[in-house]
Amino acid sequence: MTDILIVDDERDIRELVSDILEDEGYATRLAGNSDDCMNAINTEPPALLILDIWLKDSRMDGIDILKTVKRDNPDVPVVIISGHGNIEIAVAAIKQGAYDFIEKPFNIDQLMVVIRRAMEASRLRRENSSLKRREVTNAEMIGQSAAFRTLISQLDKVTKSNGRVMLTGPAGAGKEIAARYVHAQSNRSNGPFVTVNCAGVEPDRVEEVLFGRETPERGIEPGLLEEAHGGVVYFDEVSDMPVGTQSKILRVLVEQQFQRVGGSDKVRVDLRVISSTNKDLEAEIQAGRFRQELYHRLNVVPIAVPSLAERREDIPVLAEHFIANCNATQGLPLRPLTEESVALMQTMTWPGNVRQLKNLIERVLILGEGSGPIEARELPSEEEKGDDEGRVVLSGSLATLPLREAREAFEREYLLTQINRFGGNISRTASFVGMERSALHRKLKSLGVVTSNKSGARFAHVDENSVEAAE
Repeated sequence: MTDILIVDDERDIRELVSDILEDEGYATRLAGNSDDCMNAINTEPPALLILDIWLKDSRMDGIDILKTVKRDNPDVPVVIISGHGNIEIAVAAIKQGAYDFIEKPFNIDQLMVVIRRAMEASRLRRENSSLKRREVTNAEMIGQSAAFRTLISQLDKVTKSNGRVMLTGPAGAGKEIAARYVHAQSNRSNGPFVTVNCAGVEPDRVEEVLFGRETPERGIEPGLLEEAHGGVVYFDEVSDMPVGTQSKILRVLVEQQFQRVGGSDKVRVDLRVISSTNKDLEAEIQAGRFRQELYHRLNVVPIAVPSLAERREDIPVLAEHFIANCNATQGLPLRPLTEESVALMQTMTWPGNVRQLKNLIERVLILGEGSGPIEARELPSEEEKGDDEGRVVLSGSLATLPLREAREAFEREYLLTQINRFGGNISRTASFVGMERSALHRKLKSLGVVTSNKSGARFAHVDENSVEAAE
């Protein structure tokens, strides 16, 4: 981008600056008043704006134009020039976001140095934004289970729209990755993806963080909503947002504009909003902790992100992905998984879901010895007291039960685990446990184990009515 807009009410000056810049290889556009300036910017934002601070016969002076440009096109650097320069004007311009201030009559060499630096700073900002967006685009969705395929199908349906999406699911299930997937596949993929950690921001600073602030000492400090202009803002665990802030976010969703803390100007933004929560928001509404109007604004397209327990079939492919990632990013050994280690991971409890699996793989690679296969003995076991990561799925204390009841409890939990491990596939379960399919069906019936659809997949659970009838 080499397009420079020159705004000055003196025709000779704007044409002189234009001739000099064109000799240096820049393309230029000219404007003699505020209306022509704003029309030119609204038609196509320039790479750089050279702006006279005093404009005769104009509705807006240079400071007003500067405020508007930094509000609507914050990436455009602005160089202020004036024949009535003084330190107060220069300070005011810099506080409002100007890149630099030059007093008339200016030295051409000085002007060129400032322009080159401003253009270079603008280029670096664009490259930095591009790199950040590239990281977002590379966010991968990994899996092959029925529950995972259902999730991807739902996400694909919302990528091309601008509708607000509410992602629900337990902590660590991958809600942010799902949000990044929607962004990367959408027509906003070249725009920013900004995460607002609603639980991690101090309550008394939430509005400054979201809306930014204006102070005489530091001028304009953009907030996260302003940074997300043209892209996606992701409210992570939106239920933790303070109630007072919720009403202001609701107004932003309705008006697509807001005021910075301490400021008076309206800041217009073009945002797509994606939210997530691991709580029951309807219960939060009943308890007075979440605004019902905001819930309805955010929950336009609800999508459930399944827990790792609901997609145990994906554990091997996820584990292999994390191993490859640790090898590429940290130089940890590229170790394969044994069948026994895979089977053990598929039967473990995962309260931390995919995030917990990632941490476990990293820990095993760091503490392991050599580059051979990862053995089951290297994984956490039930005996590791106080460490839920390694707990095998067994319910209750079998030692306190009579033999028959203990056997039934063990068989019930064992078969539940195996069926869910194989995504509700009875044939694969029967093959693994060494039973005829018909015999397995009879055993499941006697134990009160049934399967039903959940998150697009078959999921085994205990039918309490069948258990009571059997007893």
